[in-house]
Parts: sequence; structure tokens; C-alpha cells
Amino acid sequence: MKGTVSLAELGDRALQMAAAPGRTLLGITGAPGSGKSTLAQAIAGNVGERARLVEMDGFHLAQSRLAELGRQNRKGAIDTFDSAGFLALIRRLRDPGESTIYAPQFRRDLEEPVAGVLPIESSTRLVVVEGNYLLVPQSPWTEVRALLDEVWYCEHDENLRLQNLIARHRRYGKSEEEARQWALGPDQDNAELITATRPMADVIVTLNGQPAGFHDPFGLDL
Repeated sequence: MKGTVSLAELGDRALQMAAAPGRTLLGITGAPGSGKSTLAQAIAGNVGERARLVEMDGFHLAQSRLAELGRQNRKGAIDTFDSAGFLALIRRLRDPGESTIYAPQFRRDLEEPVAGVLPIESSTRLVVVEGNYLLVPQSPWTEVRALLDEVWYCEHDENLRLQNLIARHRRYGKSEEEARQWALGPDQDNAELITATRPMADVIVTLNGQPAGFHDPFGLDL
């Protein structure tokens, strides 16, 4: 499966992965505001109990640690995550024979990661791994890519992507000006790094400009 595909084809592909022997790890990546989180949630939800969603955001460094490092004003950059911890979790998830594994989740209301929230049982057939830096060719991220069976890259019309990003920042308490500055500053720096990884993806998912009559099995707002 290579190139640009429809959401209906992606849904079918995810169901095939969940029905295959063993366990499949599917990465979903893209720049901030590209729709990757929405797609990852929809894919996992469509598969149902055989799937779990693990988000890289659960490995954000704590606010107190970011302050110590002087990085709180660019939270979300590649060096504001516990990359080694994320890699260790992905390694564990490769083995479906292991007993229940617990993954962290990021709480937007707290702006902090919370450990041990999400159980991934040994019966889980498809693990959807969502995050910005799954394809970045630098250590230790390159080791993450080697553990994933497929990686899908989400992209969006650039103006719409920025609008989505600004609206997200507004929802979580930033003023219009603060949201715009963050989207065009730290977020844009991250986006440029991530966009350079696009050629390494197995599948390109375009979440805008679908043709008339396009079938969206997930009910996504495109």
C-alpha cells in the first residue's frame, strides 16, 4: 500500500491489520494541525476492541522539567519529549505475548502527561501510534520507525492547517494573538521538520479537497 489513498481504503486496511495474526503497529504522523489525531482516533474507534491508540503526547516532559530546561516556550519541539521512554514503550508493544502494558496519556486540562492511564492488553491486535516525530531520521526516533509496520502521513491545506491550529490553541486558553504567534512560531518550526519526513511514509493521507461523492466512513470534518 503506497501513495495517496481514500479514507475508505484506510478503514479497510486497518481492519485487515486487526484481523492478521500477531500484532500490528500502525504509525500516524503529520505536522501540528494536520488532522492526524482525529484520524488516529477514528481508525482505532472503527476497529473497536481489537485496537488501542497510543499517543506520543503522553511522553511530554512535565511543565516543571521544561521550566528547568528553559524550554517551556517551545513545548512540542522534538527535545521536549521523553523520546527514550517512548521508544521503550513501542519495543514492549511489539510483543503481544506480554501481559497488559500501561501507556500514559496527555491531559489537555492539566497540560501534563498522566502515567498508567491506557491499558493495552495482550489480546490487542492493532496498536495505532500517533505522533509528530515518528519518521524523523535522528536517534532515537529512527529506532521507533523500525518498530512500526506502516506509517501514514497526514497533510492538510496549509491555510486550513494553520486555522485548525490557532483554533486549538484558543480552545485551551490562549488569546487570539498568543495562538497565532505560537502557531507561526514554535509550531511552524516543528511543522517544517515533520514535513521533511513526508517521503518516508508508506501512505499519504490528504484530509482536504476530496472529490465530490467522496465516502468518509468515519464522519470526519474534512
